[in-house]
Amino acid sequence: MPRARKGHAPRRGGQRRGGGARSSTQADSPSSDDEAASEILSHYSSTSEGASIAEENLGNEVVDEQAQQEELEEKLKECIDNVADKSAKTRLGALESLRLAFSSRVLLDFLLERRLTLTDSLEKCLKKGKGEEQSLAATVLTLLCLQMGSGPEGEELFQSLRPLLSSILTDTSANLGARHSCATALGMCCYIAAADVEDLVSCLACLESIFSGAYGEEASTAPAPLHPLHCCALQAWALLLTICPGSHISRVLDSQLPRLPRLLSSDSVHLRIAAGETIALLFELGRDLEEDFLYEDTDALCGTLRALATDSNKYRAKADRRKQRSIFRDVLHFIESGECQEETIKFGLECMYVDSWVRRRTYTAFKETLGSGVRHHLQNNELLRDIFDLGPVLVLDAAAMKASKISRFEKHLYNSAAFKARTKARSRVRDKRADVL
Repeated sequence: MPRARKGHAPRRGGQRRGGGARSSTQADSPSSDDEAASEILSHYSSTSEGASIAEENLGNEVVDEQAQQEELEEKLKECIDNVADKSAKTRLGALESLRLAFSSRVLLDFLLERRLTLTDSLEKCLKKGKGEEQSLAATVLTLLCLQMGSGPEGEELFQSLRPLLSSILTDTSANLGARHSCATALGMCCYIAAADVEDLVSCLACLESIFSGAYGEEASTAPAPLHPLHCCALQAWALLLTICPGSHISRVLDSQLPRLPRLLSSDSVHLRIAAGETIALLFELGRDLEEDFLYEDTDALCGTLRALATDSNKYRAKADRRKQRSIFRDVLHFIESGECQEETIKFGLECMYVDSWVRRRTYTAFKETLGSGVRHHLQNNELLRDIFDLGPVLVLDAAAMKASKISRFEKHLYNSAAFKARTKARSRVRDKRADVL
């Protein structure tokens, strides 16, 4: 089933044009900006001289990169073999190495030849491993699916391991950490590689059965150890809602939107936040279906959201209170006005705008899976570029790549020069002896 993504396409390009009037003093000193710019350029020229020398070594750098790539592949081959080792410690080390490698690099060509071997090994880890091993195996499976993409290889991977992920997730005797990872893996793999609506609806129902256990009469009565599991399942469920057909969204609005506000009283700040963001997402999806979408208990809901947005209870951790207030202010503002807080994500020479709750949930899901590697994947992974409408991968020659990468020392020199020039320019303006008309 092709993904029917919602949300605005990202706007790529340069910086926004800023407003703001200049002061009268600045207007009367038009030469100060030019002088500052010239001083910056003259100070920074010493660093540009080194750039020409560096360009001569580009050929050597390419050779070094190829050697590094070959060395990496040899290590990965060893790790893939070690995932099937008899020693649990060896398997854990191999899984962790694969997790780091898959999250930080795009390795599609390398993995296509070895995906069946790795899939079989991951299946054994999920079936026979203990909690930590199962958890890591589910995470590596998610990253492998992300590397394979939405084509036949990704679909085959998802179909082969979906029953096992669902089985561990719903097994109340299974390790909680393993169940958390399986909830995330089920949501992410389904989002990436689900072939038809039946698979999507099945995964939604499985995830819904998990977090529905947090409702009860009072959300605060749910056992604390289960809060992270409920949170993971709810977030994975919300991710899948972003690609659901309108007919299913309508049923979810009727069945789940009236119940979700109960989770806003949970003792877990993470579950409260996940519930608030999911409510905002459902309002956005509802308004996409009907311009005049209305929720009967909007006034009561806004009252609860307002209380959470101004919560100052001292028994909550300060960082939790700050994060909660910030997010619930955004949720409340969206429900009342329909405006979503915009976030700009910069990576390489590009940037992406997260300007809807659909895009926010999608980007957050991939960011949590990839960690610090999310920007590399946004630049180079065709799957993510397709999901976020970023177009084909930008192909830059070696010189352009070198120009876009400024060393830490060069950045220091440039910032130092800019600071000095800016200080001099401001000093001239602030000098009492300066002519001020």
